[in-house]
Amino acid sequence: GCVCCTEAKVATKDTEAIVTVTEAEAAVPMPAAETPQPQPVVIVVTELEPVEGGDINFVAKVEAKDLLRKPTIKWFKGKWMDLASKTGKHLQLKESLCQDDAGELDFSGLLKHREHKQEEVSEVDVWDILKNARPDEYEKIAFTYGITDLRGLLKRLKKTKKEEKKSEAFAKRLEPAYQVDKGGKIRLVVDLADPTVELKWYKNGQEIRSTPKFIFEHKGTQRIMVINNCQINDDAAYSVTAGEEKCTTELFVKGEPKLNGMCNGDFRCLISHFCVKQAKQNDITSLLTVWYRMKNGVEVPTGVRSRYRVKSEGTKHWLIIDDATKDDTGTYSLMATGGTTEAHVQVDLKPLKILMDLQSVTVLLGQPLKLNCEIYPGNVPGRWYKNGQLIQPSERLSIIHRTKNHSLDIESSTIHDAGDYTFVPEGYTQMLSAKNVIWVNSADPPRVHLEALNVPDDTVTIVAGNKLRLEIPISGEPAPRVVWMKGERVILDSGNRVRAETFADHTCLTIDIAEREDTGNYKIVLQNEAGEDTASVKIKVVDIPDPPEAPMVTDVGGDWCTMTWELPRYDGGSPILGYFIERKKKQSSRWMRLNFDLCKETTFEPKKMIEGVPYEVRIFAVNAIGVSKPSEPSKPFIPLAVTSEPTMLVVDDVTDTTVTMKWRPPDAIGAAGLDGYQVEYCIEGTDEWILANKELIEKTRYTITGLPVEAKILVRIKAINAAGASPPRTTQHSILVKEVIEPPKIRIPRHLKQTYIRKVGEVVNLVVKPQNGQPIDQTISIRNSDCDSIMFIRKAERKHSGKYELSVQVENHIDTAMLDIQIVDLPGPPQAVKIEEVWGNNVALDWNPPKDNGNAPIIGYTIQKADKKTMEGYTCIEHYHRTCITISNLVVGNEYFFRIYSENMVGLSESATATKDSALIVKEGLQLKIPEYNDLMLSVVYCILILCYCSQPKVIWMKNKITIIDDPRYRMFSNQGVCTLEIRKPSPFDGGVYTCKAVNDLGEAQVDCKLEVKG
Repeated sequence: GCVCCTEAKVATKDTEAIVTVTEAEAAVPMPAAETPQPQPVVIVVTELEPVEGGDINFVAKVEAKDLLRKPTIKWFKGKWMDLASKTGKHLQLKESLCQDDAGELDFSGLLKHREHKQEEVSEVDVWDILKNARPDEYEKIAFTYGITDLRGLLKRLKKTKKEEKKSEAFAKRLEPAYQVDKGGKIRLVVDLADPTVELKWYKNGQEIRSTPKFIFEHKGTQRIMVINNCQINDDAAYSVTAGEEKCTTELFVKGEPKLNGMCNGDFRCLISHFCVKQAKQNDITSLLTVWYRMKNGVEVPTGVRSRYRVKSEGTKHWLIIDDATKDDTGTYSLMATGGTTEAHVQVDLKPLKILMDLQSVTVLLGQPLKLNCEIYPGNVPGRWYKNGQLIQPSERLSIIHRTKNHSLDIESSTIHDAGDYTFVPEGYTQMLSAKNVIWVNSADPPRVHLEALNVPDDTVTIVAGNKLRLEIPISGEPAPRVVWMKGERVILDSGNRVRAETFADHTCLTIDIAEREDTGNYKIVLQNEAGEDTASVKIKVVDIPDPPEAPMVTDVGGDWCTMTWELPRYDGGSPILGYFIERKKKQSSRWMRLNFDLCKETTFEPKKMIEGVPYEVRIFAVNAIGVSKPSEPSKPFIPLAVTSEPTMLVVDDVTDTTVTMKWRPPDAIGAAGLDGYQVEYCIEGTDEWILANKELIEKTRYTITGLPVEAKILVRIKAINAAGASPPRTTQHSILVKEVIEPPKIRIPRHLKQTYIRKVGEVVNLVVKPQNGQPIDQTISIRNSDCDSIMFIRKAERKHSGKYELSVQVENHIDTAMLDIQIVDLPGPPQAVKIEEVWGNNVALDWNPPKDNGNAPIIGYTIQKADKKTMEGYTCIEHYHRTCITISNLVVGNEYFFRIYSENMVGLSESATATKDSALIVKEGLQLKIPEYNDLMLSVVYCILILCYCSQPKVIWMKNKITIIDDPRYRMFSNQGVCTLEIRKPSPFDGGVYTCKAVNDLGEAQVDCKLEVKG
């Protein structure tokens, strides 16, 4: 017997790949039940322990000694995946016959078509070949490498070329294609990213409902559709939508079709007949078939608008070609899963019959002209010729073909339409001819009526960007031919933006969007049989001007600059009315308009700029149409101002050959700073200024050397910085270059011209210019220099008070000055302080001035009182000038002591003189008289103390008549009848009217105080 061996070779990196082989199925129908069909025996042999990255070989041997036909062998991975469509470099399937001693089994008699045994080829990747091959080579590759499901592979190939986008709804999409045997079951599984999204399944665009055939399952995020008992009509495109996203797949239901016959021989048909090809199949009526033209090897298009139609009835398939032409001649092939078949089609022309020939006609000029003929067959196209020249259809001339009728229509005939007309059917040598004569019954020369435009000098002005429609009346009989021209260029009626149109009584030039280039002279030419006329129209397109060139900054100052610019190259066809100027800081992007009234000139002076900040400026040109685009910004510039002139220029020293000048720096220096000074001099009587210092000097003193003796010169000083030289400071009078002896003079400072007062212990440092003398006391230090004299007392004492005389002598010249120095100290306490009288709640005090006034007048006294119980002093009055006083409003029942401090310009005396006796305030049987108080205005910064006097016992504080209760910002306390309200860290909000109210059994009293807080 023979053994049929099949081998599967898998190249994989996964050593756990599993491949199973099902039992082979016989390819013949099952016999009757009493004669059971022998079943094949399958033996699977596998290589053990495959190496990672290597190959795995699976070998299945079929015992075929009892089989009548060659078995059909299928390889599966898992339960459903048929590996026949996965063949390539990764997977290869091979079959071979192995003989044994039992004999030989010949299957060749059972086959209708002998198949050549394919030679073993080296391992190739079919996918790579298909990706790089042309479409007309797909069929050849399929037969070469044993691919049976070519159409499925092509669909998968088409999908692999598309780059998959990451889905937001699907975590795992459907596979591109699924395959199942007829009668089997298939599961379509998708994994959702969002399990809550609504899911719908579709078959060929129709929504699928749950039925016993279609079962929907949910498993976590997986959504599964199970199709039971798959039939041929389940071979379709399936899709699933999740929200707005969609994924699709295609299901292939496999049967066992085979071509049962060839195409019905070669065909020969005539043009306009149907061309039919027929093929039969033996197993199923709904077979996957593809028609091809062998002429170019591409699939025959069978779309809705195609001339090719495919018809199937049972096992028969037709290819129908509507309106066959000669181009349809060729070889056609039918490819099915089981093989291919082909037939040759020859398309010939049908004999031409002329049903109605062309007739010669004569028409009047301007009348419509119509030529027609009828031929058979009716679907044959043709061409029209005039005097041997091919006629093309236009708006005036139309060519019509309706079944058998062919016609040529001319809307309005002209003299040029006369001639010999011929119609030639396509593909035939016969032709139809006719003559056409045009009669002219009257003539009127053409004329252009430009006066209807009513524009001066025949010039039409239009703003750029607008639409221009220029209609000019014309006349002439017959209707003249109109040509618009601009220069040598003819304007056609088929133009897009610029076009010329002609009507019965006028011609029209249309410019949809006018541009600058449209400016110019347009010429109109009219021609007919009676003559010719021309006219010219000038069109002027005005626009905004071009932007000026970048402005030039010619001069800068402290907060200004001078800028100039050139006129724009193109003024837009309208005179320039003026300019707008803008500026901005270099680091900023915000432009600021500098003028709101147009600048008529080409120069401008911006002002109010910040010195030291870089700026840029730009220009807008303005005409009657509008404002141009901005010019390019100018080069950045920095406003810098020269300093003001130096001050206080004086002569410091003069010798026989030198003059020393000194001065003070300028009052205004500016952001450019001060680099130095330049000294120049001019000899009196000349105009030449000579530079004294070659390099700038920083000091404010300079000696000019090399001067002629007894010459008179003028000197001027300039301050120099980055902006340039300042205005010069020049001496008012000429300077004689000769050493001059000046008499000495003491310049006493203004504050020393009156009594110079210092406190005891302070430092005394006096500078007098100049002086000469000797110190009076050893504690006084004297230091003399060329220009001044300094008297220094390290620690002043009262004995240093007095008048000092200073003297200076130069040769016989002497000058003197007097200084009056007064050293002051704290005064002593007052003397003989005593209580003169006590009555009611009043006490009269008297005292004598202190013995020592501290070498300064007494300016006042400070009186304090102290309750005998606490002996805490409280100031009653300050800066009191007299030596007697009456203290009032003392508390009844209290006993008081009094003490007094004396005060001069230095301060209060170190100690006070107290009364020896005390004053007891005795209660008298008098009616309480409530004193009247004046409103007080207080201004505070850090802390406020508001004081008032009231009787016992309950005190209430109010602000704006609202009682102050438990507010941490206020602190209220009372001590010895003195009520105090302290406001911590006052603010303007604390301003208002504060009231202190005292309540007891005898009545109540209150006093108001207005507080104003200035921040």
